[in-house]
Amino acid sequence: MSFQQGLSGLNAAAKNLDAVSNNVSNAGTVGYKGASAQFADVFAASLAGGGSGQIGIGVNLSQVKQSFTQGNITVTNNPLDIAINGGGFFRMSDNGAISFTRNGQFLVDKDGYVVNSSGARLTGYAANAAGVIVPSSPTDLMISSADLVPNATTAGNVGLNLDSRDSVPAAFVHTDPTTYNSSTAMTVYDSLGNSHVMTLYFRKTAPNAWDMHVGLDGAAPASTTALAFDSSGALTTAMPVTVLSGVDPATGAANLTVSLDMTSATQFGSTFGVTSLTQDGYTSGRLAGLSVSSEGIIQGRYSNGQSRDLGQVVLANFANPNGLQPLGGNQWSETAASGQPLVGAPNSGSLGALQSAAIEESNIDLTAELVNMITAQRNYQANAQSIKAQDAIMQTLVNLR
Repeated sequence: MSFQQGLSGLNAAAKNLDAVSNNVSNAGTVGYKGASAQFADVFAASLAGGGSGQIGIGVNLSQVKQSFTQGNITVTNNPLDIAINGGGFFRMSDNGAISFTRNGQFLVDKDGYVVNSSGARLTGYAANAAGVIVPSSPTDLMISSADLVPNATTAGNVGLNLDSRDSVPAAFVHTDPTTYNSSTAMTVYDSLGNSHVMTLYFRKTAPNAWDMHVGLDGAAPASTTALAFDSSGALTTAMPVTVLSGVDPATGAANLTVSLDMTSATQFGSTFGVTSLTQDGYTSGRLAGLSVSSEGIIQGRYSNGQSRDLGQVVLANFANPNGLQPLGGNQWSETAASGQPLVGAPNSGSLGALQSAAIEESNIDLTAELVNMITAQRNYQANAQSIKAQDAIMQTLVNLR
């Protein structure tokens, strides 16, 4: 008599129960992928080969296969919680040791690196000093907390309408509002980030002809530009025009030179009005918040209203994800069976899109796992019964006299 089949069946049922229990215990683990035990029957090897009457000697564990199906996505309030919607894995580096994960719960450590709970660093493409992302070999992503340096104003855009019905006033004096028809002002910045008020005074000189006087911080205008309009009210003066040239801002900053583009300016028979005022300067700013786009671009928002790209998360995919080696801690490593990682930007090729302030839940179906648990338990009981039957038959043989 042989107890081998029943013993192997007990062992297989126990392994199956282990896999189910592990799934149930990780039902709340972010990024966890369920696993199932797969089995194969066993036949004794024979030099003469097996015949049609050969009986198997039990079962063994063939493999534990993980299911890399998509988990549900849940929103959070942490912008560095990142969920993958689709294929791919985050690429992590732990002192140069590369691993892969679906758990996108990240934070910034004391050195500014984006890390997971175990301290492994998220990798991606770095951005240069100008905020331009340079795709190259992935590197550890770092969020710089340094202030955004100020940018001096060099160009602006002004959109407005001058009232063609206005009359020609007296000789221009910038401190006397009766000597010009209308005015507006815009904020400009010097190289140290100090703000200044640049005032534009408009004085009609003849039908369809105006003078624009430009001064800084209430001082006497530093320039005068003639503006000409056609009979349809469209500006005919070539743009842009330099309105400040080497003006000392009196703050220790470099001299200001500013040009304006007023192509959209008009002269209609309606009241004076400004439609747009923009310029390219800004003061210094401190990092106030982060966001991550679906393409993995990490963008910093600064207190001066500016934003800048700080880096781009990369994803990796494999020809055979089931060939990955589980490391624990929601990490997998590359193996010969998985193939080499295919690294690229999210939302491209076979790589999924990212969702910021969200996590991917475990893909475990608890209802199905509980049913599988019952099945594994029944299998265990049935194999125990086969051993019991074998034992009863053996006892009968022993008792023969």
